[in-house]
Amino acid sequence: MGDVFETIPDRMRDFIEAQKLFFVASAPSGGGRVNLSPKGLDTLRVLDERTIAYLDFVGSGVETIAHLRENGRIVVMFCAFSGPPKIVRLHGRGEAVEPGDPRFAGLAAKFPSEPGVRAVILVNVERVSDSCGYGVPLYEYQGERTALGAWAEKKGTDGLEEYQRTRNAASIDGLPGLRWVSGGGS
Repeated sequence: MGDVFETIPDRMRDFIEAQKLFFVASAPSGGGRVNLSPKGLDTLRVLDERTIAYLDFVGSGVETIAHLRENGRIVVMFCAFSGPPKIVRLHGRGEAVEPGDPRFAGLAAKFPSEPGVRAVILVNVERVSDSCGYGVPLYEYQGERTALGAWAEKKGTDGLEEYQRTRNAASIDGLPGLRWVSGGGS
């Protein structure tokens, strides 16, 4: 049986920041498709005991951003793939802070500069839980993939904007995606 916390304890913060991989899940209200995405590349920061942020890159879909715009619900999960077994889940309310938002530059400055960043996902953590992770296999970290950055650099600014216009205006369920592509609003 795991423990539940209202905030991120320091010992858990150390565990979270040491992970090379994390998973993000979101879903629209009242049906639609649940989305689960793996994330990596030194893209997550614990800002304080109730707030995390991670970089969101241009991709073929825009599910998390669309779901956050629609209802804000999000869960971020971390698994220990080496060392003692552990799983940590952060449930909360999130929002996509896009480049047009005055907060974007300050948040993005907390991360290494990367090509293809389309938003910073900001999460207000409401529930923190941990569990044993006995069923998670052991894996050895070998390094980061470089394909995403190379792809974004090759596309260039104009190519990335066109890609987002054609692929990030709406989710697979038709919810509005990126604000600048789908006409703003909430």
